[in-house]
Amino acid sequence: MGNSVMIVDDAAFMRATLKDLITKGGYEVVAEAINGQEAVEKYKTFKPDVVTMDITMPEMDGLESLKRIREIEPAAKVIMCSAIGQQANVLEAIKCGAKDFIVKPFQPDRVLEALKKVIAG
Repeated sequence: MGNSVMIVDDAAFMRATLKDLITKGGYEVVAEAINGQEAVEKYKTFKPDVVTMDITMPEMDGLESLKRIREIEPAAKVIMCSAIGQQANVLEAIKCGAKDFIVKPFQPDRVLEALKKVIAG
């Protein structure tokens, strides 16, 4: 175990990019969500080992979703995805329990390094 991932991003292109990277890295993408609300629902269903969570999304943003997921599962492992210049949000996410963050545009090595590190705990 230790290799199921849920990708949360409102942009289909970003989800596809991450899915490709993560799958090539030997992990299994078990679910995708397009906003924070859907992420919370799917987290309950799929219980992935790791979640990659976009910070900026409609409906419910990544920070709110992170908080809700950690209410369901305090040990949840969430990696935040942010655009350059969102440092304040990233710091807030870490305070709320995010385990790591990756920056767009994604560097494949960095994404896989973050997954490996977070799964190893």
